[in-house]
Order: sequence, then C-alpha cells, then structure tokens
Amino acid sequence: MLKEAIDNVLGTAAAYTERQFPQSVVSCTVPRERFVDAAKAMKKAYALLAAEWASDETPFGGGFAVYACYRWGSEYLIVRTEVPVDDPTFPSLTKKYVPAYRFERQIHSLMGLVPAGHPDLRPWIKFEDWPQEAYPLRKTFDASKPMLRVNGEYQWARAEGEGVYEIPVGPVHAGIIEPGHFRFQAVGEMIVNLEERLGYVHKGIEKRFESFSWQDGVRLAGRVSGDTTVAHSIAYSMAVEAIAQCDIPERAHWLRALFLERERIANHLGDIGAICNDAAFAFMLYQMMRLKEMLLRTNLKLFGHRFIMDRVIPGGVTADIDENGKKEILKELNLLSKEFERLVNIYDENSSLEDRVRDAGILIPERARELCTVGIVARASGLNLDCRLQNPFPPYDRFEVNVPVLISGDVHARVWARVEEIRESIRIIRFILENIPDGSLSVNIAKPSPDTSGFAAVEGWRGEIIYWVQAGPRGEINRCMVRDPSSVNWLGLEQAIPNNIVPDFPLCNKSFNQSYSGHDL
Repeated sequence: MLKEAIDNVLGTAAAYTERQFPQSVVSCTVPRERFVDAAKAMKKAYALLAAEWASDETPFGGGFAVYACYRWGSEYLIVRTEVPVDDPTFPSLTKKYVPAYRFERQIHSLMGLVPAGHPDLRPWIKFEDWPQEAYPLRKTFDASKPMLRVNGEYQWARAEGEGVYEIPVGPVHAGIIEPGHFRFQAVGEMIVNLEERLGYVHKGIEKRFESFSWQDGVRLAGRVSGDTTVAHSIAYSMAVEAIAQCDIPERAHWLRALFLERERIANHLGDIGAICNDAAFAFMLYQMMRLKEMLLRTNLKLFGHRFIMDRVIPGGVTADIDENGKKEILKELNLLSKEFERLVNIYDENSSLEDRVRDAGILIPERARELCTVGIVARASGLNLDCRLQNPFPPYDRFEVNVPVLISGDVHARVWARVEEIRESIRIIRFILENIPDGSLSVNIAKPSPDTSGFAAVEGWRGEIIYWVQAGPRGEINRCMVRDPSSVNWLGLEQAIPNNIVPDFPLCNKSFNQSYSGHDL
C-alpha cells in the first residue's frame, strides 16, 4: 500500500532498488525537491515516521544521503534522497511529521546536513561546547583525536508571565540512573511546560560500528542500552542476516524468542515496582524486584549471564537449553505467575495508589499517533503496534500474540500494559518450551556485497527497535543506524507532563522509563 501511495504521487520520479534487504522492505530514491512530496504521500496513507537518518556515501564516489523510514501495519518503506557535498541541505519533514523535529536536529548536529525549513536547529546530542564544524558521522572526522572545547550556551525555551518560575532537574540525578536534564516552567505546583535536554551519555556508538567487523558489531549492539541487550542484539543480527541473505536455524529463532520474552518479563517487573515506589508504595518495589531477581538468577544459571548478554550473534545463538533447563523454567513460571497475580490484586485494590496513577501523565491517543510513539507508550494510548504481531519471526508466526491496548494513556494504563504483557510473555515462553524444534544453533554469515543495505525491526520490551546497516565499497560496515524506542517516546513524555503537578513528574517519568543510553548513542 505504501509503494502504491508513492507511485501515485511521484510516478517515475521514484527509483526503486533491489539492493535493500529483506526485499519485503521497499526502498526508493527520490529527487531532493520531492522528498517532502513523498512524506505528504505517506501522511495521506496514515503511515508513521519510524526513523530518519543520514549516511555519508562519499566512499561510493557520491555525496550524502538522507533516509526516511515509514511504517503502516506490517509494511516498511524507505525513501532516500541524495544530498551533494557542495550543497548539504535537504527539505525538512517537520511540517508533516513531529518526530522529524528531533531526528533532523540530530542529523544536523552529527552529519552537518541542514534541514531547510526546520524551526529549531539548536544542537541535539552534539553539545554546544563542541567545535561547530565537528561532524562525527562524516568520514572525514577523525574519532581518534580529542575535540577542542569551545564556549557555548544552550538556549532553553522560556515561558513568561506572572507567577511563572523554572525548575531545573538534572542532569545528574539521585540513584544510579543516567544523566538527562529536564527544565520545567511551573505556576505554583502546576507544570506548564517541560523541555528535555539529552545527549549526556553520547558515546559515539554509531560511529564506532564503522570500525567493527559484521560479526563483532553485535557486541556493541548488545550494549546500546544494557537493559535491552537481547532485543538490540537480535535486531542487529537480523539486519546483518538480511544484508548477507542468510537464513538461520529454526531452533536459533525460537531460542532468541525465549531470551526476548524473559528480558521483557524482567524489565516489566522492575518497572511496575519502581512506579509504585515513586508513589510511596515501597512494598511493591521490594516484591517485584524479588521476582525479577529470581528470573535473573535463572538466566545466569542456564545461559551464563544475568541479562543474557552476548548470547545472540549474527547467524544464530551461542546458548542452548536442555530438558532439565526447560523443567526449571516451567517450575519458575508457575511460581512467578502465582506470586505475580497476588501482587497485581494488591496493586489493583490499593485506593491511595490508584489515586496517584489514574489520570496522571495522560498522553491522549491522537497525540501518541502524531508523535509516532511505539511500544508500551503507544499501546497504553490506543495504538495497536507490536512487531511480534505485525512483523513476526519464528515462533511468533505460529500463534496469535495478544497485544494489550488501552486508551486512557495515563500512568495506570502504562502499568496495566506491562501487567498484561507479563501474562502474555509467560504464555509465550510455555509455548516455546513445549514446541521448540531440534537443530543446530548457528550458521556462518557470508560477507555482504558492497553497496547493499539491511533492515530489521524487533519488538523490545520498550517497543520497536530498528537497525539499518549499509555495506561499504569493500563490503565493510559503512553505516549502522540505530533507532531505539526512546528516540520517539521521549517526545511523548514531554507532551504528557504539562497540567500535572511537580511531585507527579517522577511517577510519570518512571511510567515511560525511556533509555538515556539508547537515545544518546
């Protein structure tokens, strides 16, 4: 449907390529002046903007390229436009898609391409005290040399009027969470505006991929966001397998799904407890963390790592499960399910807790769609989006995934989405253990052909994770684009906070619980 929408508007101006894999993900190149026309066509077709990024393609003898990935249901379509070195500008998509606002600021900061018509080109990810002409994602940038520091100042948005005051929070927070700066404007205790400033844990991850082999890159992918190591490793591996046109063993797919669902349960348990703790109900934190710890210890015993890190590789997996391991997980699930349901009843019947979580931090469905949110944030605000349902890999294509969708969009909805997903993940794991096929764990991956690209989308516990990889002239990694769910869901937090009181911000923030590391890259 998306290809048809492009053809109806651009006709022969859209040149399709067969060098994008898997070929179910359609990719076309359009003239620079028609880039916005393609976005208009996608908007009219009700597609979401999943990601927007740039690539330095000078090694191929050209210039730069800007890519926009759109999604509708199970369809993904990538629109590419070329940007010459001597005129590094491209038309901004911000008037059509709100997420382009941050995507394009990041493109401008790290690649040095100018989105013409963008309303706000303050640096994003790149900090104001970096040299202005330092563009880390360009091939001419030498990442081995330290950058000089210049004096810069970030211009925050301002709210003015009688009684308006500002509250700066961060970037360093209490506890062990990563840094991020939140600037509130408030009247009394009521918040009228929130602006985020992220990028404090920028590590040059996308640049670092370019120095890795295809096989070794998965170790870096597994550390993009440590609490989502399995999902990121799967997404990277599937993108590499796509570009290499490699099919992995069936058993490896099923083991990946087992790891993914265990990661989902563990993180949701921790989040439910942490949300309750921010509402001063510490009992639930301790009990949920007890259950989470039980899962992590089983992971360590059976798979050699509490978070199942480095167990997914391009070509398959490096850890297996035997009959005794299956029995141990089933026994654990029986105990987990019983204890979890008891705690859910306590949560549901606590009136003081209900008073804090209902009608707090509301992200209405219309706004959630406008922001192209994903995962638990989207599903708590009425959007039925889940890659396990719309873009399944085995065994998700063997059964129906029950996706919880709520419409209230408040803290409670985001908690309850997690509750239902834990129940569903328990069911999925039981199915996997009962039906996992025999077979080998991995195959060797061939080196990708030059000037080809691979794409993958995987439903992590926060939501849809996207990887796009591009092979250079010698078949090496020329570009690896990572789009964590947090890249779009942080926008949702900003929009959900106004009209809430200041003491409710920690509660609302925890109900989103987005990754700083996955965003800052």
